[in-house]
Amino acid sequence: MVDDWHQKPPQAARGDVHYGRVTPRSPGEAIKPTFAPPPPPRVRRRPQRGGGFLSAISAFLTLVLILAVAAGSAIYFGRGEFYAQGPLRETRIVTVKGGNQIVAEALQREGVINHPLIFVVGLHVLGANDAIKAGEYAFKAGASMKDVMDTLVAGRSVQYPVTIPEGLTSDQIVARLLANDLLAGDVKPAPVEGTLLPETYMAPRGTSRQSIIDRMVVDHRKAVALAWESRASDLPLKSPDELVILASIIEKETAVEAERARVAAVFVNRLRKGMKLQSDPTIVYGIVGGKGTLGRGIRKSEIAEATPYNTYVVDGLPAGPIANPGRASLMAAANPANTDDLYFVADGTGGHVFAKTYEEHKRNVAAWRKIEAGQGAQPAAGVDRAAPDEEETQTSVTPPPVNELADAAASGAGADGIIRAFDASEGTRLDPLKNKTYDLTSPKTVPQLPAIR
Repeated sequence: MVDDWHQKPPQAARGDVHYGRVTPRSPGEAIKPTFAPPPPPRVRRRPQRGGGFLSAISAFLTLVLILAVAAGSAIYFGRGEFYAQGPLRETRIVTVKGGNQIVAEALQREGVINHPLIFVVGLHVLGANDAIKAGEYAFKAGASMKDVMDTLVAGRSVQYPVTIPEGLTSDQIVARLLANDLLAGDVKPAPVEGTLLPETYMAPRGTSRQSIIDRMVVDHRKAVALAWESRASDLPLKSPDELVILASIIEKETAVEAERARVAAVFVNRLRKGMKLQSDPTIVYGIVGGKGTLGRGIRKSEIAEATPYNTYVVDGLPAGPIANPGRASLMAAANPANTDDLYFVADGTGGHVFAKTYEEHKRNVAAWRKIEAGQGAQPAAGVDRAAPDEEETQTSVTPPPVNELADAAASGAGADGIIRAFDASEGTRLDPLKNKTYDLTSPKTVPQLPAIR
């Protein structure tokens, strides 16, 4: 007998519950049990070969992707910060030295940059890791880290002016450099007189003093060569050395730019006529040897005192330069004005009045005497100058004997033997009282002056 129960499960009566199911049925309908089929057997899958390796690769690629996105974001942010405007609101000077990290931290402390790490990374990326130069730098307001890097790599450190006025001696120039706190190091023995070019030199803090001297020597040679090449064809000078000597006298005689060529003409005309130059600054240099200034008027005995530099005594040019002339005086010596002037005397304004004849010169001296009398006694009057006495210079080709010259100059001397006269440099940038760098009361810096005879 066939077992229908097992062949086909009877349908469950509607409204009955089998295996959690409710089968609805009509009223009066017989209940027929129904059975749901059993759940399928659970099949255990065998793990596929290499499944762990693929999972690792998948995880690694996911990590790489995350890192790439993070790196890209960091690079984007870092690049933006590196080129963005910096935090400085005004120009600031900062001294930097040491390694990149130390420099970056110093820049952050000074408010120049905000992110030291980005700055250091930027140096590496742009190949400037070992190119930063130590020094003192000025960073402008709003300077980006890229601007800061360029400044440090280029070494554009702060430049300070080192000004050397025209007309100083080599010893005075060295003294000024030694007194300048911006510079460093010592100086070799003072250069030969007249081998330095006075000018304003730009130098960073810590520049060696000797390097400034070396630059002045080089620039002097160039300036002298230029002046000598452009000299007048009939100039009565034999060499560039003589040009420098004459230029140094011009430099000490006048501080007025416009009259340098005319002062040069006076001395050139005297050289042509065989007249003594009779320049007061040459007397002073013969006494103090370039160590300073007299700080007073020239005594009558000093006018007659024979030294290799005293042009009241020696014929022609002195033995050497009496100062370091500037470019203007070198060019004036090379190209004097086309005049017949043989004399000049102070005019009371810092300049001079020129004359072609001795009679005209005497009138100019008399006019100056009136100006001098109206000024009254002044402490700085007569510094490094002899009296412009009307008998001080002569028109003859052969000057009078030295003693007569001294006696004539002495007519303007006071009871103390000091000749009262106007200092043409008084109140100007070449005023010896302003430019002196030695204690003139100390016997260590200024040689003992001879007694009045």
